Amino acid sequence: MSEKKLIKREDYKKFYPVTTRWMDNDLFGHINNVVYYSFFDTAVNRFLIETDCFKIKDNPLVFYVVHSSCNFASSLAYPDEIEAGLMVKKVGNSSVTYGVSVFKKGVSEAAAYGEFVHVFVNQENNKSAPIPNNIRTHLEALMD
Repeated sequence: MSEKKLIKREDYKKFYPVTTRWMDNDLFGHINNVVYYSFFDTAVNRFLIETDCFKIKDNPLVFYVVHSSCNFASSLAYPDEIEAGLMVKKVGNSSVTYGVSVFKKGVSEAAAYGEFVHVFVNQENNKSAPIPNNIRTHLEALMD
């Protein structure tokens, strides 16, 4: 069996608090694995909205998730206080790969980590579109 990869808090530039809910727990008493994807989605979209990269109304571009993955290192449970760490691993012509991790508040190692890939799409023709420079600047600010 391979060694568990440790993802550290200091690897991330941006953090968002995430509120856990009673309904996030499963029969085994921990946050169900599918819920982590909503934590990832929330962190990425909050970043895009707060940097004006995505305007909920009248936005010519949409962002389709074409890949997501999640690896689990330790369990979390309601009412744990958690934070989602966000970084950008790669910015291409029309896609961006985010690194996202979930940390229990005050703990330096991630409980879960993964990737989230967006492709930028023109809403009029539903075709991939180049990432505009103003958005690219915000994305590149989250790279190492």
